[in-house]
Amino acid sequence: MTKIGIFPGSFDPFTKGHENIVERFLPLFDQIIIGVGGNTSKSYYYKPESRIKHIESIFENEPKISVEQYQGLTVSFCKEKKAQYLLRGLRTTTDFNYEKSIALMNKELEGVETLFLMTDEGLSHISSTIIREVAKNNGDISPFVTKPNELIIQ
Repeated sequence: MTKIGIFPGSFDPFTKGHENIVERFLPLFDQIIIGVGGNTSKSYYYKPESRIKHIESIFENEPKISVEQYQGLTVSFCKEKKAQYLLRGLRTTTDFNYEKSIALMNKELEGVETLFLMTDEGLSHISSTIIREVAKNNGDISPFVTKPNELIIQ
């Protein structure tokens, strides 16, 4: 059986912290799908197509990784892709408390297991929200985002 994991998020933008989580999960899976989803409670800074192309360019030499956009519940996307695992990165205990409830709900809804990895300490301060603020104010986001010049603003 092929082990498939889905790493979901809005990735506005995809940070070096996200990249670190994917790279560390990679040896455990036959395939990782980075799912670029939409959250109805968020407004986005970068275009969805730009976010997808950006992530694809980061992992262009890794055949086990694909990037797909999806709508709706993440567990429904997992079921559609026959993925057995959801992959999540945690920066803080606050992240864990939030993600734990979602993981339990996903397990109950579709039987999908959620696996957590702590973000490497040197990257745990990186937040897409803060990076967007830096970018909006013409700051340099290159220390936090690989290939930032490929991102296109909405």
